[in-house]
Amino acid sequence: MHAIASNHFKIISKINGVRGDFVLDTGASSTFVDLNLESKFKLKSETSLIKASGAGPNKLTTLISKDNSIKIGGWNCKTFKIALIDLSNVNDAFESVEAPAVDGIIGADILKNGNAVIDYEKKYLYLKY
Repeated sequence: MHAIASNHFKIISKINGVRGDFVLDTGASSTFVDLNLESKFKLKSETSLIKASGAGPNKLTTLISKDNSIKIGGWNCKTFKIALIDLSNVNDAFESVEAPAVDGIIGADILKNGNAVIDYEKKYLYLKY
């Protein structure tokens, strides 16, 4: 994990073999990729009835992509579900504090699936495999 200017942690991950920069969000129930990066990460999406919500008042339309591989360090999962949402507001907020844009969000679904332990002092995310 790498600390960024927004006080979040950036995690380098691979989805379907494609490297991306993600922010760790323990409050996000799901893992998300920006809608505009669907083809970059080789995602095959379908419409979802689920609406995403965050710190703001608006609910966001989501797409869902099933059976994706995701790799973080030595941990990987070959049949992972990933939601797609418009992350432009998130990236605008990062830009306002001179933090780099991210491709997506690593959420609690991965943390739970990997029995995660976060060492904030060492800036390390441990996932069991």
